[in-house]
Amino acid sequence: MVGLPGQPDLVVPIPGRGRQRKPVTVHTERVRTPSGPGPLGEFLQACRSRIRPEDLGLPTYGERRRVSGLRREELALLAGVSSSYYTRLEQGQSRNASPQVLDAIATALQLDDAERQHLRTLGAALDQRAATKRAAIERVAPALTELLAALDDVPAVVLGRRSDVLAWNALGHALLAGHIDIADAGEVNRRPNMAELVFLDEHCRDLYVDCVAKERAIVGNLRLVSGQHPDDPALASLVGRLTMASPDFAAMWADHRVRACASARYEMRHPLVGTLTVTQQTLRSVDVPDQSLVTCTTERDSPSSEALVLLAHIIRNEDRSPNSRIRQTHVSQQGPAQLTDDA
Repeated sequence: MVGLPGQPDLVVPIPGRGRQRKPVTVHTERVRTPSGPGPLGEFLQACRSRIRPEDLGLPTYGERRRVSGLRREELALLAGVSSSYYTRLEQGQSRNASPQVLDAIATALQLDDAERQHLRTLGAALDQRAATKRAAIERVAPALTELLAALDDVPAVVLGRRSDVLAWNALGHALLAGHIDIADAGEVNRRPNMAELVFLDEHCRDLYVDCVAKERAIVGNLRLVSGQHPDDPALASLVGRLTMASPDFAAMWADHRVRACASARYEMRHPLVGTLTVTQQTLRSVDVPDQSLVTCTTERDSPSSEALVLLAHIIRNEDRSPNSRIRQTHVSQQGPAQLTDDA
């Protein structure tokens, strides 16, 4: 019997008595492994497409280019590697990128420090075939719990690897998401996720005057985390949900830009205290690197600092009132509250 084109034949003898039976030929299909550029190749393609040849002094001779940004051979020339090797690397066909080669490519792509480290992380993951594990439940580190309690007058929140809210103090909750239950952070199945809040919750989106800047910071940080933890199923699930639910997230995620969230200034419009400008600083835990403390501070003796004092005063009074939910809604509808001597 003739086999299918390109398919090997497997001959299986059929046992039987008497006359020898003719073997039966069974056709088997080749198992094809999925191919693709992978995280490293996708990142390289995105970075290469953002660089214009004229920015690097490369001649274009007025030609019409079929690709945006640099060609592969142009980037390979700038990095000092062969064009065929770089092509294999970008297409996911090479798994032996040395740190020296990655640094040369990063220089050619004009990557900043965060992007360069992200490239190294993706390159180091090429030879690592970690098995997919069930996502571990994150618990806030005891030291961060103590630090959070000490920052009573500073809005603060503890975030996990995937931007889940693991804990927050009363002022941090009131500033960033006062419309949801403060106790949700302590419930594993109800924990708020800061990325989902900013992209999908209208209350949180309205907080930021420049919501796009906040969105980009979140996506850039998630890109870094996904490179460090490529086999985290919960992180992959979060990215999938956001991609399906938010066109803005999908577009920013496809851009492959990375950003380390160290500090950033945001102008906010709070429903209780009006407009204020805060500096959000991310402090990474040394003992538990996947957890970070995010604080929101203001300039001393500024209108923004007075707004935080007012917010702290409001929530202290709310804690004493059995009708706190009703009074908070009333205040937000009437506009920013005013702090008086007899309040």
